[in-house]
Amino acid sequence: MRRLVRRLLLNGAALVVLATTIFPVYWMFLTAFKPTRDIQSATPTFWPAHPTLEHFVTAIEAPGFWVYWRNSLVVTGAAVLIALVVALLAAFAVARMRWRGRSAFVVAVFAAQMAPWEALLVPVFIIARDSELLDSLAMLTGVYFMITLPFTIVTLRGFLAAIPAELEEAAQVDGCSRLVAFRRVIFPLLAPGLMATSLFGFITAWNEFAFVNVLIIKDQDKRTLPVWLSSFRDVFGTDWGATMAAASLFALPALLLFLFLQRRVGTGMTAGAVKG
Repeated sequence: MRRLVRRLLLNGAALVVLATTIFPVYWMFLTAFKPTRDIQSATPTFWPAHPTLEHFVTAIEAPGFWVYWRNSLVVTGAAVLIALVVALLAAFAVARMRWRGRSAFVVAVFAAQMAPWEALLVPVFIIARDSELLDSLAMLTGVYFMITLPFTIVTLRGFLAAIPAELEEAAQVDGCSRLVAFRRVIFPLLAPGLMATSLFGFITAWNEFAFVNVLIIKDQDKRTLPVWLSSFRDVFGTDWGATMAAASLFALPALLLFLFLQRRVGTGMTAGAVKG
């Protein structure tokens, strides 16, 4: 009986946390589909009686939506891809090799991961200004790469350390070079780690707001979706339906990527265990 009560209490607490976490997201999507009269009604409704796509049309047809959408995809995708390549090389060197300064490098990476990136706003702005890289997507990509790199190195190092080095050595004994052994043996087992870190890096860069405001000053066409979303207002005030629709469209890529990679991560880990 005591075990049953404890389990019920834990499940109840989990449901409360789940509801508290999911409800704001649900309310955002719900408001996006509600007619304006239902949004402004004094009596809240928890299901759209007459769902409409009017707010999504308003958001999509708003000036700059597709330009900012393209900027977000280009900057985020490039930063995550570069971070994965650089972090993979760094993580392999840390996990598989012994060299002087290795411990200091690991400590520096952990320190960079723990440091608040907002503290670098002023130095990054000065560097961009002196380098004439303000209002540049290349500079923004470099900043996002800098933000996502430490976590990517730490995570991939953990995945590489969990893969037995004997697998790589056995492949080398069979005649494979170190590069071929890594590509044919280690890389397939590392795929879940690459997917998990790319998902985190994508979400981090996709949601970043502060550096865009600091580095993109004059050329408004170089801004990304978070900044555009923060200024989504009309002359009469905030259009909550269109704002929630725009927020839903903004959150959709990260949500779809998470749902897609979640299944692939589980499949990859199972396949890797069988291959090992």
